[in-house]
Order: sequence, then structure tokens, then C-alpha cells
Amino acid sequence: MSTIKYFVFLSAFFLACASGQTPEKKTTITQAADTVKEPPIQVGAERLDLYLPLLKDKRVGLVANQTATIHQTHLADVLLRKGVGLTRIFSPEHGFRGKADAGAKVKGGKDPVTGLPVISLYGKNKKPKAEQLQGLDVVVFDIQDVGARFYTYISTLHYVMEACAENHIPVVILDRPNPNGYYVDGPVLNPKFKSFIGMHPIPIVHGMTIGEYGKMINGEAWLKGGIQADLTVIPCAHYNHRMAYSLPIKPSPNLPNDRSILLYPSLCLFEGTVISVGRGTDKQFQIFGHPDLPEGDFVFTPKPMPGARHPKLEGKTCKGFNLSELSLDKIRQPKQLNLTYLLRAYALFPDKKNFFLKNHFFDKLAGSDVLRKQIEQGLTEKEIRNSWAGGLTKFKKIRQKYLLYK
Repeated sequence: MSTIKYFVFLSAFFLACASGQTPEKKTTITQAADTVKEPPIQVGAERLDLYLPLLKDKRVGLVANQTATIHQTHLADVLLRKGVGLTRIFSPEHGFRGKADAGAKVKGGKDPVTGLPVISLYGKNKKPKAEQLQGLDVVVFDIQDVGARFYTYISTLHYVMEACAENHIPVVILDRPNPNGYYVDGPVLNPKFKSFIGMHPIPIVHGMTIGEYGKMINGEAWLKGGIQADLTVIPCAHYNHRMAYSLPIKPSPNLPNDRSILLYPSLCLFEGTVISVGRGTDKQFQIFGHPDLPEGDFVFTPKPMPGARHPKLEGKTCKGFNLSELSLDKIRQPKQLNLTYLLRAYALFPDKKNFFLKNHFFDKLAGSDVLRKQIEQGLTEKEIRNSWAGGLTKFKKIRQKYLLYK
């Protein structure tokens, strides 16, 4: 080796040593960091090897919407390509392709892509009838939930499990992560206020995947007469409840992005008031306001659009607050519902007697009339939260029995 090359080599060596690291160690550390990278989450639908054997030579019904995909290909298409005997599709609120307004009547018919008959499970026909299940050997359920009690897909799951149990048809749930599965919070529903937007004695945010929730429905004997469905859950892989999960497809027309999904459990309570949450804008569930609010940092005007043909306060200029710039980490960090928005809007609204809708929809969303009365009485956020404590503690103990992801 020449003197110059030897000098360069020694200089590089001693510089590396001075930093406490040799060139060999640096390479090793970089490689080690690469090896500990966590594998990507696999949703239940992707784990074909676990559930295709359950469908072999069977006549299959599928309960799904636009979120039932495997790498951007709809599950219905995947099953047909795999030779599965898919014969019937059942669609929840918003329809099989997920384009209907919230609460809109969804008609059945035929799926234009697969040609399969589609039966709506919304409106008057929330529970599959015996004749609609006739001839099926198994029903597969694959719908992305967002973890709030009033998001109606878990109510659809209840009725599907109940109908299948009554007709001795097994149910297979293909599980998906819950984007709001990292916390549990809110008042527990009083059974006297049971409705399609709240069927079970759980808090507003239950912290469970739809597969775990199906196990709870069975285990707590919530189906009619205490019957139990023959239930199999295909779990997600590489997932736990601490993980942030970004939905690849919006779960319904008015939850367009991750921010709206994280804010939804807190802002949906406004649906039982005169306050708009941005339906009819491009910031659904990321803003709130009303023409009569005396202050705010944002102005918007709801207009008809897909998913909101007749939005609340249509054509009226609303003053309110814009949450669309909040970081996802800031929304997630408290790990609880944000009551500040609701309490602030009520405090500012001049006509308090007409803040809550007269149809008592707020009570159905909250799970009882207690929260509304607490707000009307001027209770603080701390006082309201303290009233939830006992119910939350009891629910968390029950929830623990059904968790698939510790």
C-alpha cells in the first residue's frame, strides 16, 4: 500500500473511532434498523388461506360495501375469480357501492359489475328475511367500521348475526382495524334509548374491531332470545389497538379522510342539534357552525352534493370553527371524546331552547337524555366525564374478554 493511501485509510479509521463507531459497526446498525421494521397490517380479507377453505363448495352470501377490498379489488370480484359460489350480496346504509346519503332509502337490485342480486339491509328491511337467506350455506361479512356506537354498520352486523342464527347459517367476519380503536370513552347507552343508531349498552367509542364486536354480541347474549350465531372471525395480522390506521377507502360519503374519521365520534353529537357539521361542503365532520353563532373563525355555506342532497342549513351562510387544520396526532393524543366543541357551541348559541332538535335525536346519539340535561344545567366537562366513570369501568372489563388484539 502506498504511503498516501495508507495515510487516507488511517485518517478515515481514526475519524470513525473518534465518533465511537467503526465503519463495520455503522453498516451493521443500519441493517439492524431495517430488520426491525414492522410488517404492514393485513386485513382479514387478505388472509385468503384462512377462509377460502370455509367457503369451498358452499353457496355464499356477502354482506359488504365499497370498503370490502383486497388491494383495491373488490372482495366480490376476488371471490368469484377464486371459484367461490357467491350467489347473493347484502348492502348496508349507503348501499353496496357506498354512494347513498346518510339515512336515504337504499334500493336493492342487481350489481352492474358482478351481475349478482343485491338486497338492501337499510330502511324497513334492516334484518335479512328467511326467504332472503334461503339456499345459502354461509354468510361472509366484510365492512369497514369506524368505532362509534352510532355508526350503523355494527347494527347491521347484529341483525345479520341474528337472522343467520335463526336460520342455522354460519357467519364469517373478515376483520378490519378500527381507526378509533385506541381508546374507550363516552356515556354508556341506556337500553330504554335503544335504536338503530345505538342497539347495545356500550359507550360512544367502544374501542373494538368489528370482529371483536361480533364476538361481544354473541358472548353477551344480545341477540333476540339469547341465541348465538355460529361465528368465525378471520383476524387482522400485525395489528394492535395502539396503531394508527389510515383507511384506504372512505367508509361513507361524509367521512372523506382520516381527520373526519377521528373527529366523527365527537362531532356527530351535533347531528342532534341545529348546528351543521359541514355536510354539503368539502370539510364534512371537520367544521361546525350555524348562522346565529355570534363568533367563529370560519364561514361556510352548505350546498347539495353527492352524499348530501339536502344538507342541514342548505344555502345559509354559517359562522363557526374550522378543525380541518388540526394534525392527526393532536386529535389522537388525548385518547378521549372532545366535549369542548359541543359545550362551546351551546354556550355561544343565543337561542338555547332551540339548540337541541325537538325529535330527541340527540338523546339517541348520546344513549340517554342525561348528557343533554347536563349541558342544559351548565355542568362542566369534568363533572360530565365523572358521571361516565362507573359505566366505562364496567364496560372495559366486559370488553377485555373479547379482544383479539391485546
